[in-house]
Amino acid sequence: MTTPVRNLKWAVMRGLLGTVGRASKGVRTGYRHGFDSGTMLDYVYVNRAQGALGVGRLIDRVYLNAVGWRAIRARRALLQRVLREQVDARPGREVRVLDVAAGPGRYLQDLAAAYGPGRVRVLCRDLAVAGLRQGEALARARGLTNIAYETGDAFDPEPPADGAPDVIVVSGLYELMLEDDTIRTSLKRLRELLAPGGVLICTTQTHHPQLDFIANVLPNREGRLWVMKCRNVALTEGWAREAGFGDVRSRREELGLFAVTVCGAAG
Repeated sequence: MTTPVRNLKWAVMRGLLGTVGRASKGVRTGYRHGFDSGTMLDYVYVNRAQGALGVGRLIDRVYLNAVGWRAIRARRALLQRVLREQVDARPGREVRVLDVAAGPGRYLQDLAAAYGPGRVRVLCRDLAVAGLRQGEALARARGLTNIAYETGDAFDPEPPADGAPDVIVVSGLYELMLEDDTIRTSLKRLRELLAPGGVLICTTQTHHPQLDFIANVLPNREGRLWVMKCRNVALTEGWAREAGFGDVRSRREELGLFAVTVCGAAG
């Protein structure tokens, strides 16, 4: 296919999504906050088709059933299992969890609700204020007192005020970074934040069948086209060991697009 034809194809798809597609609430959310935003991911997690009239809900259901979004929901389920394993491995005390790019943090609220105060305390950080406010409102509605939200830069992290975290989560962030050195530096800095015996849990996108569509049609939170980079999970594991982590293990979600890696720090 020639370049002019490809360019025309993507222009037509951008036009359709930006007009007819906006009947879908999910598509509208993506255009408002960025298709890579925490607010968008929160909508995907809820997985309830909404839109204008019947056609909007139909478009929304097709949108929510895209393989990438299904894999992200599978990634969340795997993350939830891994987090519960980490909490259960630390009985008899409060486990401090920090997510450095949490958005609304719905799955972290589920963790906080499942264990309660005294067993789990969660801190959600992000630079997108809209997602933080959304998470705070949801936490209030659920009556959760063991989860907090604050503005924070994942790549310039400050130590939490209430002590070093036992678990740090970096989910859905590294695939947005095109420079490998950015991730390598991040792993080293987050290793320094952990409590002795703590773990870093991060995700890697190993492949995606719709990368071209995403990179040519969907805007990110900065208003530019959303470009992602897939990496071999062995690369992430190697960087984690380079950063000073000892026991490094990965598991894949059921659709096989993402891996969740648990990086153990020395005690």
